[in-house]
Amino acid sequence: MSKSIFRKKSISKILADVASGFGDGEHSGSHLKKELNVRDLTLMGIAAVVGAGIFSTIGEASFYGGPAVSFLFIITAVTCGFSALCYAEFASRIPVAGSAYTYAYASFGELIAWIIGWDLLMEYAIGNIAVAISWSGYFLNLLEGFHIHVPDYLTMDYYSAFKAHGQVLQLTASHNLGQITDAMKAGATAWATAPGFGDFKLIANMPALLIVIIITYLVYIGIRETKRATNAMVYLKIAVIIAVILIGFFYVTPANWHPFMPNGFSGVMKGVSGVFFAYIGFDAISTTAEECENPQRDLPRGMIYSLIICTVLYILVALVLTGMVNYKDLQVADPLAFVFGKVGLSKISYVISISAVIATASVLLIFQLGQPRIWMSMSRDGLLPKAFSRIHPKYHTPSFATIVTGFVVAIPALFMNLTEVTDLTSIGTLFAFVLVCGGVLLLPREAAHKGRFHLPYVNSKFIVPVLFVVGMVVFWKPIMELFSGENAHENFPMFLFIILAAVLTVLSFIKNLSLIPVLGLMSCFYLMTQLGYTNWLRFLIWLVIGLVIYFTYSYKNSRLGKEIN
Repeated sequence: MSKSIFRKKSISKILADVASGFGDGEHSGSHLKKELNVRDLTLMGIAAVVGAGIFSTIGEASFYGGPAVSFLFIITAVTCGFSALCYAEFASRIPVAGSAYTYAYASFGELIAWIIGWDLLMEYAIGNIAVAISWSGYFLNLLEGFHIHVPDYLTMDYYSAFKAHGQVLQLTASHNLGQITDAMKAGATAWATAPGFGDFKLIANMPALLIVIIITYLVYIGIRETKRATNAMVYLKIAVIIAVILIGFFYVTPANWHPFMPNGFSGVMKGVSGVFFAYIGFDAISTTAEECENPQRDLPRGMIYSLIICTVLYILVALVLTGMVNYKDLQVADPLAFVFGKVGLSKISYVISISAVIATASVLLIFQLGQPRIWMSMSRDGLLPKAFSRIHPKYHTPSFATIVTGFVVAIPALFMNLTEVTDLTSIGTLFAFVLVCGGVLLLPREAAHKGRFHLPYVNSKFIVPVLFVVGMVVFWKPIMELFSGENAHENFPMFLFIILAAVLTVLSFIKNLSLIPVLGLMSCFYLMTQLGYTNWLRFLIWLVIGLVIYFTYSYKNSRLGKEIN
């Protein structure tokens, strides 16, 4: 058993290790500061969830789903709600940093814990790079509103400029000038005006670098400073969103809500990646467990409160947007500013631009806070080098891990265009949710403790089999169609889902499993199947790289492995 890659770290050992200061870098006696209460955690959740989603991706989702996109927010919230309750159960039992990584170590064992830790590092890094690039766009729009123009070669990545330059040359040569978009013009201008030598041009997204440096510094100097900055930003953006809802309500034309679901349910589900990308924030709250005053009571509350508040805000904004203009006009980068400009309230669109800059910065702040704490937890267990678990003696933050996170996000944000791979963040998060929900099913049931959250137990013995049978009957035709067509292999994720659903149905009947984690596991896995075959391949490649690192370094250096031996 000592050699097993599935060796588990017991909950009692996890708690004892953290209490003794085990793994805190050089054993300097420095610990993370306990600064957060339920209000702070709720605001952090809102900070991470209400960001780019409400200011940009809601437009694309509305274009495909029409007014019925509000259903997508409900579906996503319910799916996240199941997962949030499972996170809350783990957080009340294991109130330490590390999020899903630590939970997996206690329930599935070391290899799965490594996989989920590696997955979370990808999720946070790619998510942060995309958010930094998105922030850069909002910031530049805001400057343009004040007639301040930043040279194009300082506002985008090298590849986008190079590609646009080629496209403009090609379209000009074929006399198709009408097909040259504004984005192509900006890229071609950046290429033409950028300093450099020969074919090499100095083109980089400097605003993205700037915001990452500022946010990383803030996270580095302390949780109290981070908390204050987050709270201030959240109050401001909630005030703006409520104002948008109230003012927009007076400009709603009910005729715009007909047809309510113009492209059917599949149209509604097309926006799932962008919407889910916005919803993953509550996952980051669980990484701050060691900095909470009363994590076992406050972490679950913070997660659930933030999820409820954000869902209500998203649904109201979606209804106001699709009521103010026709859903077909909403495929724009800045839908909130766009609709107010469309009804003649251009001054409000400036206020929205300012709040979009602040809202996106707050998302970046929470994600930059979360990632170093996962590095730290993996380092404490010996799965990463010791330096990652070093706690700063003055600031009481994971100093080295925070700096590394800054570099990992800042450098790609300067030179890369990663908007195409934001789906990877969604698939990574859903995978984490699947494992957390599955992990709860493996935990032994506990007696209720006062002042602690406990996941309500509902017996799934008959409910899940009934749902499975109904699902098979209702969706029999689409299921049969999976086996036909030229690219049947691309339906592999859906085949996996059907197998998983069948196995869970049998286990629910035999073992009386708890309903909430079963529904969480199935709904998250279903959403994973909606993210496309290509994203599954990219995700699997990332996991294979992680497995190579685990078997060449982490397995040999695991503290648990050494202690057992």
